[in-house]
Amino acid sequence: MEFACKVSGSKVILVMGHEHCGAVKAAVDNVKLGNITPMLAKIRPAVLSLEYEGDKTSKNEEFVHMACESNVKKTINEIRKQSPILKEMEDNGEIKIVGAVYDMDSGKVEFL
Repeated sequence: MEFACKVSGSKVILVMGHEHCGAVKAAVDNVKLGNITPMLAKIRPAVLSLEYEGDKTSKNEEFVHMACESNVKKTINEIRKQSPILKEMEDNGEIKIVGAVYDMDSGKVEFL
């Protein structure tokens, strides 16, 4: 991303989640399974940060959607935190870092 923006001139970083995401559902259910466990551990904090009264399992589409949005926002914050180059470019108005969720049923993209 740093090369794409700083060297090649890309102007937008789009972090896009999607509905029905198996990884988000697995993180919601706190699945621990072989090599996928470390990836799910990166998503899990986005799930745990949610305040929600109700069913907090992958069977609850509303909660999974909230977890998806939370993960997109968390990822954007991680990009800013882990890349001083991209954060400075964003602060200077040289690039934009934006988030969205793709609805696989309708084909629509909801920007956050």
